[in-house]
Order: sequence, then structure tokens, then C-alpha cells
Amino acid sequence: QVQLVESGGGPVQAGGSLRLSCVTSGYTASRYVMGWFRQAPGKEREGVAVIYDGGVATYYAASVKGRFTISQDNAKNTLYLQMTNVRPEDTAIYYCAAREGIVRDVLHPRNYFYWGQGTQVTVSS
Repeated sequence: QVQLVESGGGPVQAGGSLRLSCVTSGYTASRYVMGWFRQAPGKEREGVAVIYDGGVATYYAASVKGRFTISQDNAKNTLYLQMTNVRPEDTAIYYCAAREGIVRDVLHPRNYFYWGQGTQVTVSS
């Protein structure tokens, strides 16, 4: 059974940094497309960053490019999201998700089948 468990969320001041982790089990992470998504209050869930091809390829939403870095440690079956220079608008519940095989719209949440429970990130100004 595929399981994803996020951790690392919490309060952070604007301009600060935070690292989220997602421990995976039940499948070989290197063979899957894995991503981070977020949902702010009153807003739809949106894609933040994805990683695939065993960690070689990455893709970011324009709003986080240059500030966030997605990575994975296949030996530890763990996905990471390093967040730097965070902004109040980054406040959201962050989810990790996975799917098998690449798709065209790789940042759209509808294309992902396995989800974690989420971790709250709150950025104060």
C-alpha cells in the first residue's frame, strides 16, 4: 500500500527558510513522479514543484521558482522541499503526492493518485 507522510511544517517569518519532508513507502520512489502541492484557505490546490526521472528532472511553478528546491533521497525514500525567502502568500497546507509515469500537465493535482495528509506552513510578515 502506497503511503506518504509529510513533516517539517510550522510557523516561519517572511524571508526565512523551512524544509519539508515526505517519507514514502509501498513503492519505488525513483520510478514515480513526485510532487509538492499546496492549498491556501479559500483557494484551490495548486502544484508547487515536481521531480521525476529518478530525481534528474524538476519542474516548478512560476511563483516559487528560484526560491524553492525539490529533491529526493531514493535510499531513504524521502522527498524534500527546501523553501527559502518565504512570503506570506506561501502560507498553506503543503501536500506531497505521487503518480506512476509522466503526464503532460505535470503540476495539476488531478493527475496525482497518492497523497499525504498535509503539513501546515504559516508565514508571518
